[in-house]
Amino acid sequence: MLSKRAKYAIKTILFLQDHPELVPVSAKLIAERERIPYKFLENILRDLKTHQLVKSIRGAEGGYTLAKDPAEISIAQIMRVVDGPIALIPCISERFYEACAECEDEETCRIRHLFAEVRSEMVPILERPITTLAVKKEG
Repeated sequence: MLSKRAKYAIKTILFLQDHPELVPVSAKLIAERERIPYKFLENILRDLKTHQLVKSIRGAEGGYTLAKDPAEISIAQIMRVVDGPIALIPCISERFYEACAECEDEETCRIRHLFAEVRSEMVPILERPITTLAVKKEG
């Protein structure tokens, strides 16, 4: 399941992409428009900034903006920044692999094979640039 943190991070990146006329945007405005608890959003923005997906601009007219071209940002990147691995079970993660304690043989584990197939179909979709998302912009 997609965590609220990941969902809010995705909403934040999409908001910044969809509203270049407002950039730089205050965290308060993002929180209000996207219905994200402000304190929660501040922590998410800190993570996004640390991983160079957004940048902050100080001052009275400051706020947040994307740190790179939206064509270079994917949902998978955002999810990994806020939640870590995308894999549904740790033994199929390519970047955060962990053996399952109860597994006797990964090669014959039917659950591992099933979720490896799910991952192989899901990750390429999540790796697409956010600019390719069919998202209806609000009026």
